[in-house]
Amino acid sequence: MVSKNQLKLIKNLHQKKYRNQYQLFFVEGIKTVNELLKSDFEVDGLYVVGDSAAQFSSLATSIISEKDLKKISALRSPSGVLGVFKMPKPKKVLAQDWIVALDEVRDPGNLGTVIRLCDWFGIEHLICSKGTVDCYNPKVLQATMGSIARVNIVYEDLGALIEGTELPVFGAFMDGANVHHEKLPEAGILIMGNEANGISDAVAQNIQKKIGIPQFGDPLAESLNIATATAILLNEIRKG
Repeated sequence: MVSKNQLKLIKNLHQKKYRNQYQLFFVEGIKTVNELLKSDFEVDGLYVVGDSAAQFSSLATSIISEKDLKKISALRSPSGVLGVFKMPKPKKVLAQDWIVALDEVRDPGNLGTVIRLCDWFGIEHLICSKGTVDCYNPKVLQATMGSIARVNIVYEDLGALIEGTELPVFGAFMDGANVHHEKLPEAGILIMGNEANGISDAVAQNIQKKIGIPQFGDPLAESLNIATATAILLNEIRKG
């Protein structure tokens, strides 16, 4: 059976300070756990309710009761499996394709969806400002649906990044040039801003080209959700 210390550890991993201290995080759900098991992520522990154990019969698992799983789960209705994984070391960011960078994005669902979008559009590297929500937040991980296994996520100072790059830097702005009319290069950095305030002034002053998505509907619709906007812009980028 699962010990009290194991339960306490996983419960602590709900908080960023403990995730950083132990260099561990957890994910839930058969699909997401399997995605990470197939990746380079190193598993630390696999906790399975009896009914789901057969799906992981080739692995070392710990059987956990539904009652105990509910105590440590981040979900209202736990899905029967929880995996604890070691945080990987970020890979070097290669400036040979498009890179997405997030400036102070705070909503876990938005970050998780952007990670999925990077996976979908073949964006290998996602750079986050230090004020962006932790990518190992349970809500972020749930929203990625396992895509975090295929996207290299790095937390850096975006100002220093822009100053040190040779790639063209594009930023998403409400008043930016119509992206549908732009000829976009084969490689560059796309910066997306905070949900409420957009791209910060400190970052914006070094952006070379402001791009935007034209509005066709009612002007009372003030802005697009950051994940929706990222999807539209990445689609334009990949159209070539």
